[in-house]
Amino acid sequence: MTHSDPAYPLLSGITEPADVHALGDEQLELLAGEMRRAIVDTVSKTGGHLGASLGTIELTIALHAELESPRDKLIWDVGHQAYGHKLLTGRLAEFETLRQHRGLSGFLRRAESEHDVIGAGHASTSISYATGLAEAQRLSGARTGHVVCVIGDGALTGGMAYEGLNHAGALGSPITVVLNDNGMSISKNVGALSTMFQRVRYDKTLSKVRGELERGLARIPGVSDLGGAMKDATKAFFSPGHLFEALGFAYIGPVDGHDVGAMRGALRLAVRMGRPVLIHAKTVKGKGYAPAEADTEAMHGATPFEPESGKAESSSGGPPTYTSVFGRALLREAEQNSEVVGITAAMLKGTGLDQLMERYPERTYDVGIAEQHAVVFAGGLAIAGKRPVCAIYSTFLQRAFDPIIHDIAIQQLPVVLAIDRGGLVGADGATHHGVFDLAYLRPIPGLTLMAPKDEAELVDMLHTALRIDAPVALRYPRGAGRGTPVPETPTKLQIGRGEILESGNVVALVGYGYGAALALDAAPMIEAVTGERPTVVNARFCKPLDAALMHDLAREHDLIVTIEDHMLQGGFGSAVLEELAGTRAGVLCIGLPDCFIEQGGRGALLEEAGLTAEQVATMTVAALTQGADAVISA
Repeated sequence: MTHSDPAYPLLSGITEPADVHALGDEQLELLAGEMRRAIVDTVSKTGGHLGASLGTIELTIALHAELESPRDKLIWDVGHQAYGHKLLTGRLAEFETLRQHRGLSGFLRRAESEHDVIGAGHASTSISYATGLAEAQRLSGARTGHVVCVIGDGALTGGMAYEGLNHAGALGSPITVVLNDNGMSISKNVGALSTMFQRVRYDKTLSKVRGELERGLARIPGVSDLGGAMKDATKAFFSPGHLFEALGFAYIGPVDGHDVGAMRGALRLAVRMGRPVLIHAKTVKGKGYAPAEADTEAMHGATPFEPESGKAESSSGGPPTYTSVFGRALLREAEQNSEVVGITAAMLKGTGLDQLMERYPERTYDVGIAEQHAVVFAGGLAIAGKRPVCAIYSTFLQRAFDPIIHDIAIQQLPVVLAIDRGGLVGADGATHHGVFDLAYLRPIPGLTLMAPKDEAELVDMLHTALRIDAPVALRYPRGAGRGTPVPETPTKLQIGRGEILESGNVVALVGYGYGAALALDAAPMIEAVTGERPTVVNARFCKPLDAALMHDLAREHDLIVTIEDHMLQGGFGSAVLEELAGTRAGVLCIGLPDCFIEQGGRGALLEEAGLTAEQVATMTVAALTQGADAVISA
């Protein structure tokens, strides 16, 4: 940044973190206010992770005031709390492009700045990264800088965080872990550890009792001779620090995460210790912006809103989202079958399970950021005769790959995996696109894979999935449906059978999930050019594939075109190619290219990837013109 911005006089002068070192306490306080205004002003236009970043402003200032990035390595778990970090590392001028196509990432990205040590969009990884960086310094024989990571208490519901803590403690790694404890992940945190944090955070009576107990024990003859041992015993009972100290970490805290001076002092002490240290910082999610403090869940991943009130921009209505349709359908299934239970991993509202929670809280489980546990927990419920529906975003289900095989599929347990956000999701970018699920699920024996063409079929598929005595994965996209009326009474579908939506000749468009909608829209465009109406097929099932239908289409048409919003490698098109191998069928596969797709509006990303009805029509006509008489993949 080379010029001063009158809206942010201090912030616009920060071109690198070293500039923060020259500011006094009063200026740092003013800087915090400017950073909050910049984040609210920008996110109100672009949408983004508002509350998490507002809650770490003072913490961020303290970190950059004490550390010397990039020599010192500052790691942010997930990255959705790091907008302030972006601002203090010279990105104010570009900040208005946040989460926009070819703009700044909504998370951190190594290619974006030398101060972004890691790029991540999934939680609980920071401590493992930090341990690896510290160990690399040890192996090289020179400690070139401090290693500090910031992790939220929500991310501590993920088991990988404890794997990192355990290993770092055993190695004695000189890392500092800053625990940003705001009692929230997206919604209120869950789990026993969260309960312990909350007890320390809010229970003044408990703190008073601890003090009186220590003073009383000190007056008992002989007990005072135990000295530190007795004090440690009372601390172990009342403080979460004992857990971290048992793992080999020195514990500092709790510290007010909104007190820059206190945080700087704690950091200064921690980095001088030269051993594993955890600083327990208490913060308020959404701090300094009343609407975000009042509704932390809505302002976690905010859509564009009016800055003064915090109210979201009004929508023009339209069809319901697939997520909301799924939530209502699951509630109806639960009303009719008391064995149906819902499970999610810190995404209660995001997956639509909030509807089930409101009606049947005793049959709805939010297990925290713990996808592996969610799947195995579902397996235990299934063994006992329950009908668990495990609703997880496609991108996060990747973490549960092994349990799906080892703990569900091999044992043929009737667990329904409701895979939300299948396909491109938009502004969250490469870490959040759900484009690999078919490739890693399709090889698993005994697993049924299906995807609906519209919201009505989603209802039928959930109804069907709950009546299959084996594992099922049901995939559906983010966003609004096509406006198809949802059936009052769901229909059980025939397993492994597709449906012909429109009969034609010459070319057969075979869509899977969102691909079926593209096929319907592309068909009249192809007819306008070729004079022949294509056959349009809704595949419904990727596994078991409707093999008989695929062979019939191959015999009766010159070209089969498969369409999917998934990576081409290992996806639905690959399944069709495998089935028709050895035949003379011409097959054109249309899907996502072999690259990581960055953030942007979903429409723009689909167009860039070649997944619009117009592009499907163009590629189909080109393949017909070339006289495809063999397998083609594009």
